[in-house]
Amino acid sequence: MSGLTPAQARFLGELFPGDGFTAVPEETCAFGADASRLFEAPWAVVRPESEEQVVRLMAWAQEEGMPLFPRARGTNVVGACVPRGGGVVVSTLRMNRILEIDAQDFVAVVQPGVVTADLQKELDRHGLMYPPDPASVRISTIGGNVATCAGGMRAVKYGVTRDYVLGVRAVLPGGRVLYTGGRNHKNVVGLDLARLFVGSEGTLGLLTEITLKLLPKPEATASVLAGWPDTDGALGAARDIFAAGILPAAMEFMERDVLKAVAKVGEVPWPEGTGAALLLRLDGGRKALAADLDRLEQVVRSASPSFLLRGLGAREEEPLWEVRRLINPASFKVAPDKLSDDITVPRSKVRNAVDGIRKIATEAGLTVLVFGHLGDGNLHVNVMHDKAAGEGDRALQVKSQVVELVLSLGGTMSGEHGVGLTKYAHLGKQLSPLESEIMHYIKKVFDFKGILNPGKGY
Repeated sequence: MSGLTPAQARFLGELFPGDGFTAVPEETCAFGADASRLFEAPWAVVRPESEEQVVRLMAWAQEEGMPLFPRARGTNVVGACVPRGGGVVVSTLRMNRILEIDAQDFVAVVQPGVVTADLQKELDRHGLMYPPDPASVRISTIGGNVATCAGGMRAVKYGVTRDYVLGVRAVLPGGRVLYTGGRNHKNVVGLDLARLFVGSEGTLGLLTEITLKLLPKPEATASVLAGWPDTDGALGAARDIFAAGILPAAMEFMERDVLKAVAKVGEVPWPEGTGAALLLRLDGGRKALAADLDRLEQVVRSASPSFLLRGLGAREEEPLWEVRRLINPASFKVAPDKLSDDITVPRSKVRNAVDGIRKIATEAGLTVLVFGHLGDGNLHVNVMHDKAAGEGDRALQVKSQVVELVLSLGGTMSGEHGVGLTKYAHLGKQLSPLESEIMHYIKKVFDFKGILNPGKGY
């Protein structure tokens, strides 16, 4: 049942005419969940198309004390936009225009609802590149990527979303419009408020414009897929690659159980008994890339892989990267339910993390899939289980034990997914009381009534 009064519903209906507002449960239902599979029914959903509407909404919401839950495509896996406690979901999908691409300033100005892959496709026409490429790049939005500081496979060379946000326009509770940062690639005047919004999970303001740094697009790419009988072989090869002075654009790691799962959904190029694999990508000038690929292959072969495939150019590379894209659908061949996590540890501790997670999984009698961005120590941990068979509590225990393990190794319980609802209970294990206090004060400065994405953040 809607928690709105008739007067509140009337206001929202007038501000967002037509299907810009709905409080019909059958229509709002899809906005109550995200990829975490957590759900809570919204009281209503609004779809702003302009900053003016957002300003009026934020002024009204503060006056009414109305909880607002910013949302884009809902691809996050931590419950970051689930409307826990009830309130109004604010969908940004109709604010989806690329406002400007400037090849001289190397910037793009976009609205938050722009799909990341759509921006990258448009930039490609201009010979430009926006490097962050989360796994959900084809469906997730720039606004959502900013809210969680999304990373992706190219992070090892190019960094993550925060490295590309130069400026933002954000509407704060009460209707104040903050424009901070700008088009300059360097700016050290005052605190960096623009980056403060990156990773804030929609708790500080509602973004209406984002100014992004761009790079020239590399002329060409090349990839290598190689496997070893065990994890040590793959991790040793990764160390050798860095020691040789090679910085791949991407370095993906896939552990034994991941490879077994992928083999269940399609043909795979690795021999039976492969225990770990590396998927690497290089980019650069077309003339130099062939030599770089030869050098990378030489380093990898020196680590005695059980198989090695190489591809130069999109046509040859595509089959190699299809393996990586199959991981998510393949995971459900292992079990019907999944707790998705991402953790990051120092590179020197990856082996300890993989061994520790495998031990936790074995003791719990569950399969835990480990894969991800090895180059920066960011691993995805999927705890596979069957709720109907009573394995839900065991899966939660595994998740908690993984967090404890990661923190004991000097790592972090999230590298790119954020905290949301699924990790909120563990927040105090990583943040000190002073850190939490400072973050709480910052939240109060922007949103003193706590109406933006309540129950999340700090």
